[in-house]
Amino acid sequence: MGQTATNNLRTVALVGHGAAGKTTLAESLLAAAGAIASRGAVEKGNTVCDFDPQEKEFGHSLSSALASFSWQGVLVHLIDTPGFPDFAGQAIGALAAVDTAMVVINAQNGIELSSERMMRLAEARGVCRMIVINKIDADNVNLPALVGEIRERFGRECMLLDLPTKHGSEVVELLGHDSGESDFESVAAAHRALIDQIVEEDEDLLARYLEEGVDPSPDELHVPFEKALRAGHLIPILFVSAKTGAGIPQLLDVLARLAPNPTEGNPQPFYRGEPGSSGEAFEAVPDPQKHVLAHVFKVVSDPFIGKVGVFRVHQGTIRKDSQLFVGDGKRPFKVGHIYRLQGKEYVEVESLAPGDLGAIAKVDEIEFDCVLHDSHDEDHIHLKPLEFPQPMQGLAVQARRKADEQRLFEILRKLEVEDPCFKLERHPTTNETVIRGLGEMHLRAKLTRLSQQYKLELDTKPPQIAYREAITGSADGHCRHKKQSGGAGQFGEVALRVEPLERGAGFEFVDIVKGGVIPGVFMAAVEKGVRQALADGVVAGFPVEDLRVTVHDGKSHPVDGKDIAFFTAARKATAEAIRGAKPIILEPIVDIEILAPEAVTGDLTGDLSGKRGHLTGTQPRGPGVMAITGQVPLAELDNYQSRLKSLTGGQGSYSINFSHYAQVPPATQQHLASQHKVVEEE
Repeated sequence: MGQTATNNLRTVALVGHGAAGKTTLAESLLAAAGAIASRGAVEKGNTVCDFDPQEKEFGHSLSSALASFSWQGVLVHLIDTPGFPDFAGQAIGALAAVDTAMVVINAQNGIELSSERMMRLAEARGVCRMIVINKIDADNVNLPALVGEIRERFGRECMLLDLPTKHGSEVVELLGHDSGESDFESVAAAHRALIDQIVEEDEDLLARYLEEGVDPSPDELHVPFEKALRAGHLIPILFVSAKTGAGIPQLLDVLARLAPNPTEGNPQPFYRGEPGSSGEAFEAVPDPQKHVLAHVFKVVSDPFIGKVGVFRVHQGTIRKDSQLFVGDGKRPFKVGHIYRLQGKEYVEVESLAPGDLGAIAKVDEIEFDCVLHDSHDEDHIHLKPLEFPQPMQGLAVQARRKADEQRLFEILRKLEVEDPCFKLERHPTTNETVIRGLGEMHLRAKLTRLSQQYKLELDTKPPQIAYREAITGSADGHCRHKKQSGGAGQFGEVALRVEPLERGAGFEFVDIVKGGVIPGVFMAAVEKGVRQALADGVVAGFPVEDLRVTVHDGKSHPVDGKDIAFFTAARKATAEAIRGAKPIILEPIVDIEILAPEAVTGDLTGDLSGKRGHLTGTQPRGPGVMAITGQVPLAELDNYQSRLKSLTGGQGSYSINFSHYAQVPPATQQHLASQHKVVEEE
């Protein structure tokens, strides 16, 4: 497979809610373009993109998958993403690699949770958006109402690019047709509205169009079409039936003729500076002759070829045997093999141009979100982080066999590297290994993989809630640590003050010691002692946050002054000050969205209130489906999936996102504090 010129490349992510038909749509596009002999089916487990054994077992995508096809001289890189909220990390990660997000909506179910989220995230990222309405030939669909809902939810810039006809068995393209039959809406009126929207982007073209009253040619419309896409002034709506093939040829033509190539899409927001800082904006130019700049948007732990970094080339050309740096690393690695991914197949290529998606294997330094480059001129360049939901659903896990304990930790690290929404935590105070994900389905998929692929048998239990401690007042703390045991002793004295900061501000350490009463060489030990006290907690053993610790006095000894003495004094002084600063315990509050039959809305809202929840709204989501939104303490959601299943007859689903920390009720604080006291005494 030879290198394709950048202007003949397209990068597209299929995003949207679960069961919208994204994998089937990808299969239909690949088959229609001749990339595969015939279309597979999700039900049969023989599709290109759902190749993992777990995906075949579950019947839906768990991870993003790449595939490519050629159409009319254009190479289209397609990323098929999972749609269920539990696997959102894989879909969101794809937005860093594409110029176009194709939001697939199920005509039967309407706009669902993940579809709305991906529209919002793509807009925020500057990714061009198109909407594909799938399953147009299904029973009981109301396409006019759905189009109206799309425009109400996402704006009047959502314009029809084609229309279904003959009861969804065919599709009529609108850009080049101003007459014909359709199942709803006038072809002529839709054509005119589309042209009017596009020509507004070009003043000269608009003036000539108004003066002559003649439609511009397709070539004349291309530039303003791209401009409108980039600005979000045009969001095309297309209709398909992935199963019957209706609308697939038209969609292929849109990808080849109208979707932006890497020189036309909005550039990704790179910056030069330290990670997490605002830094100085850096524009990656899709020029094959410039220095290489590529971004890793996906990492795979392949059981056969090891760690694989999947990336997009934003600038320069990556060639076999070239030397690349990972992030700010000083030592380069040699590119032994370059691959394009076709589902589970690794297709080796000699080079990749700007806009290409590819993969490199067996480079341990590669991590998710890292930047690859071939010159130190591009050191300290990063991509603005994507907005991932925070994993809050947790399970404490333990290997059943003691011999597997170390292996378990290593394998969990591999899974964490692969998935930006899967986190591994080790809690020394509870001695728990906790895995966190976006929901029960997410964690169940990880546990199944641990069992099937890695042959690890685990015991699981609900983890302790990630409470935090904070202070509501100011107080002083003092400790003199003195130890004499023959010979040199230990001496260190620290006086400090604690005061609260705004919620979410974190921790500040301030040194205002005068006259060298605590020699500067010991100040690092003092800070370390303070941090240790905060990590250990005071009221109930949970980390203390959102406070300033100011060290203002102390004493040393010319012989017995030691790091360990100042560490111990600072730790005890901090604990004393916190006890006097009206400490409180905070609990995580999550935003929850529940999708369920409209008939059980009252039962669900009442149940939510009974869990100390706060209802923020209800909104219809398709025929007979209601979305209930609110906030609830995470501690109240233990085993909520089973509760929801019971209340909705198995027809409900929910997703959560971390919102903020809030003070626990007094009775809960007293209970947690007494539990901690018992543990300390033991």
